[in-house]
Amino acid sequence: MTNENLRLIDANLNRLREGVRVVEDIYRYILNDKETASKLKQLRHSARVDFYDKLLESRDIQNDVLKTSISSEQTRANLASILIANFKRAQESARVLEEFCKLYDKTLSEVFKSIRYELYDIEKRNNEISF
Repeated sequence: MTNENLRLIDANLNRLREGVRVVEDIYRYILNDKETASKLKQLRHSARVDFYDKLLESRDIQNDVLKTSISSEQTRANLASILIANFKRAQESARVLEEFCKLYDKTLSEVFKSIRYELYDIEKRNNEISF
């Protein structure tokens, strides 16, 4: 694995887990939905790789050319907008991980594909929630 690919995987793995955690906490603490929160926790814990040490070595925050937030990332209108933004963040990251893991481990790629589809399903099943 190239250092650049490891860096990309590291960033997207972090983004995936962070996005799922925000959604999980909304379902856990605000909506009191144990079933959905538990499913999200399970997904977050399944988002793992066996080469974590290599990811840490590749991490280069100082040279991230887009680390500064844009205005749309700094503004949320309500709880629903937080939920949507974090569902999308997690889904997009899962897709990137799915694609890049195909270069190294097709089984791991399928794990991220499964996570992505589970997130799509949870998002759709819970779309009727009003805030």
